[in-house]
Amino acid sequence: MNRKTTALLAALEALIVVAIGVGIALVPLTVVWATQFGLSVDWLVFWRAAVDVWLVGNGVDLVVQLDPAVVLALGLPAAVDPFPVTIALLGFALLAALFGVRTGMRAAETPHRLVGVVVAVIAYGVLSTLLTLSAAHPVVQPSLSQGIFLPTLIYAIGVVLGSELGHARRATAGDPAGDDRARRFIRDRYRLLPLHIRTGISGALRGGAAAAAGVITVSAVAVAVLIVGNYATVIGLYETLQAGVAGGIALTLAQLALVPNLVIWAAAWFIGPGIAIGTGTSVSPVGTALGSVPGLPILGALPNGTLALGFLGLLVPVLIGFLCAVVIRQRMPEQDLILSKRSTVWYFVATGAGIGVVAGVLLGLLAWASTGALGPGRLVDVGPSPLLVGALAAVEIGIAASAGLLAGNRRSAR
Repeated sequence: MNRKTTALLAALEALIVVAIGVGIALVPLTVVWATQFGLSVDWLVFWRAAVDVWLVGNGVDLVVQLDPAVVLALGLPAAVDPFPVTIALLGFALLAALFGVRTGMRAAETPHRLVGVVVAVIAYGVLSTLLTLSAAHPVVQPSLSQGIFLPTLIYAIGVVLGSELGHARRATAGDPAGDDRARRFIRDRYRLLPLHIRTGISGALRGGAAAAAGVITVSAVAVAVLIVGNYATVIGLYETLQAGVAGGIALTLAQLALVPNLVIWAAAWFIGPGIAIGTGTSVSPVGTALGSVPGLPILGALPNGTLALGFLGLLVPVLIGFLCAVVIRQRMPEQDLILSKRSTVWYFVATGAGIGVVAGVLLGLLAWASTGALGPGRLVDVGPSPLLVGALAAVEIGIAASAGLLAGNRRSAR
């Protein structure tokens, strides 16, 4: 495959990814336009709405200025002034990143990996710019700089990650093209570090990533259980909205895009800080204090009142950190051959602290990505506090991981 073919295929994949992302919102909105509005409204209104949803899903901020008549009809006096919508529907970002990984792995299979990666990212950036410009309107105004940069960044992260994974796979398979000079340079310099330092760094990175993934996994299961357990409440809210078939489909797709946010919010609940659904509200293991919430049926799955055993949720990150450390410890070489007994204890404590820091950074970044403003007034504060989530996760998982490494050490010594 030559350079031109690689570049064309990469650009085509970027176009397909953008089309899928916008089409998820555009198709049901077009159905609503045809069935409920009888094609009488300008279709560009629904086009801009679909692009706005896609941009919000990629972290782009919107500024909304509603007409006074609309504000009066909705009964939202706080919406008289322009208000921001900054919360990201992370389902769109996750989809773009996964497609980016696929694009990067395809590029890694060609002799012109760098060409494929660069062209795919540039094409995605150009398309993102055009979409952002097409969505500009006095009622809803997306941030032009964010619209150019953020969707492209999310896709580029996936492309680069996929490219490196494919490249590493070729190197593992013994393909000389998969072991380039840069990779050999980094590997050789890393091997100059002492064995116990390399082991500690590797253990901290792997353990922290595994602990963060474990907390997210448990949170996903908890969200699924809450949705199933509160199914009647969710259906009741659907019936209250009376959105019709097409409107219900559009609303369901929007809520599916919000599911990754809910999973991260559940992780913040397990860690301790919980979340806010508006200024002055709280959903945490201590209890739930909510006022009026946005009319999204899926929010009917939120826990209500004070949970008698809610504090037991705090054990989830602690147990996960401990178990990850025990597993990591079994794969570490015996440090007693290198370090003194006292130094070995501090070595494991430092490695456990590293696991906590890595997990805290990852969970804090996820919390930051899932929070933002959902509307005017009280709804400018929705989601967890990233600093609190990251700090408490680092402390809880770090202490538990240190204990797990020390426990594994003692068992190995016996």
